[in-house]
Amino acid sequence: MPEKAGEEDAKDQLAGNSRKMKEIEDELARTKYNKHTQAHIGRLKAKLAQLKAARARGGGRKGYGYGLRKIGDATVILVGFPSVGKSTLINRLTNADSKVGAYDFTTVTVIPGMLEYNGAKIQVLDIPGLITEGAHGRGRGREIISVVRNTDLIVMVLDPRNPERQMEVITNELKMSGMRLNQQPPDVRITPKSHGGIHVRSSSPELDERTAKEILQEFKCLNADIVIGKSVTVDDFIDAFMKNRVYVKAIYALNKSDMGSGFSLEKDFIRISAADGTNIDRLKEMIWDRLGLMRVYLKRIGKGPDMREPMIIWKGATVTDVCRRIHGDLVRKLEYAKVWGSSVKFAGQRVGVDWRLFDGDVVELHM
Repeated sequence: MPEKAGEEDAKDQLAGNSRKMKEIEDELARTKYNKHTQAHIGRLKAKLAQLKAARARGGGRKGYGYGLRKIGDATVILVGFPSVGKSTLINRLTNADSKVGAYDFTTVTVIPGMLEYNGAKIQVLDIPGLITEGAHGRGRGREIISVVRNTDLIVMVLDPRNPERQMEVITNELKMSGMRLNQQPPDVRITPKSHGGIHVRSSSPELDERTAKEILQEFKCLNADIVIGKSVTVDDFIDAFMKNRVYVKAIYALNKSDMGSGFSLEKDFIRISAADGTNIDRLKEMIWDRLGLMRVYLKRIGKGPDMREPMIIWKGATVTDVCRRIHGDLVRKLEYAKVWGSSVKFAGQRVGVDWRLFDGDVVELHM
């Protein structure tokens, strides 16, 4: 009985949140945007964002979820509507054995596979097809999205049956769950203080000091120095204070290219056919590039490097990052390193622990 009462309370709270959201959305629709209303609109949007986050956390079936362990050098998830060909695609990309069928919801659990490329082991996950309102628990949506939030790269698989609509629905579902595709975190610097109130310095034409302070009140931020970049919108500023925001890279793959479609995107887009293998090698290359991985080869003093087994590490990594991958104590013991490759001016150049490495570099560590 107490458990049932708790479920009823949760339903009532969700219903109350939905009513409040509708009221705010209606008020936003009625309010014309201008200099005099922008602060009020900003505050309404902040309230709405928090209500949406609360709704995304609530509901769903308790005790059910996908217990997945991330393995390998990176994780990629195939996201798409049911029956767009994700199961066939994972079988093309990896050694997975995902059941293939020409009907909806063939995949009823998460199917893992391993893509080996450029010496890297990239975990690829085939998840059940996303549907409208998945972010609110429909069709196991909440469990699916919890997996997606932990990925390093999304491959959104579309097919020629109205791909624009598919992309719109999936992007919206992920956005409601706090995910932002192919976006950088907002250019907002927040320095909390113990006292002194709010000080705002904004370069954005959309965010004056009054608007920013109205939004900050909704987040109970009373003492802080805030610096806002020139390209930051009201929605970006709200995102900077939402704890559930995740920024994920994405590739858009139009499958079943033999069926034809005029759909295309300027960036991060590829036409493939999982059935006959068209452009699969190009897709693997795109996955590698978008993940931002690189290879570093280790060399023992007085010996040649082993070029068969690279260390896979993220682009922008330093000599310190290489040491940490081997053993944490090496960072403290390291005196210098010698590097061969694109990052140095001459072979065997002596560098410090903060030296930034390039793909294909050979590193020799000296203690």
